[in-house]
Amino acid sequence: MLVNYRVDVDVLQRVLPPPFRVKVVADVGMAGVCLIRLGQVRPYFLPAMFGLSSENAAHRIAVEWDTPAGVKEGVFVPRRDTSSFLNTVVGGRLFPGKHSRAKFDVLESGNDISISLRSVDGETRVAVDASVSERIAATSVFESIEAASAFFERGSIGYSATRESSCFECLELKSFGWQVEPLDVRRVESSFFSNVDLFPVGSVSFDSALLMRDIRHEWHAHDSLRVAPS
Repeated sequence: MLVNYRVDVDVLQRVLPPPFRVKVVADVGMAGVCLIRLGQVRPYFLPAMFGLSSENAAHRIAVEWDTPAGVKEGVFVPRRDTSSFLNTVVGGRLFPGKHSRAKFDVLESGNDISISLRSVDGETRVAVDASVSERIAATSVFESIEAASAFFERGSIGYSATRESSCFECLELKSFGWQVEPLDVRRVESSFFSNVDLFPVGSVSFDSALLMRDIRHEWHAHDSLRVAPS
């Protein structure tokens, strides 16, 4: 589930470390929370019976950055939370991205979905109550579900904050059969986006939510991005 917020560009830029800059759509920045249920996660050479399952959340911001080959786009991930103790141990060590432990409550009934999480360290709280819909939310800056789908599909490369402030670990999502559905959201809460120290009143508002189901995919690690300490 992608829970999306539109944010004032200047405000969102202050949250980003260099070299990342806000990717602008309809004069706003796009940020949010990606809530992911991972099933049968394993090295590609092992059969599915050895895979592990977990609930996960990644706060992400749509970004661009300059490279010798030109401008690249993807997402910056300031925070990852997981229900898996193993992910917290090996995240940032055996695979990219430091993870914090969190408790997830997930209820699914037909097209109705309710997800809430609270991190063990108390830093992250998220709650979403939604149903599958036929059209994207009227509040969205995207004029159609197709436009929203194309925008987020281009954000397959993510750089995560690490224990080193000048190092960002890279993880790429390769999906097979990308397809999203719009959600009608009845309730949404996020401690990150309600933090007025980061996002002053009036600088952030809910945009839309999208759902992907039963998508076969792979995660690929790439070289970390290192920048000069500020």
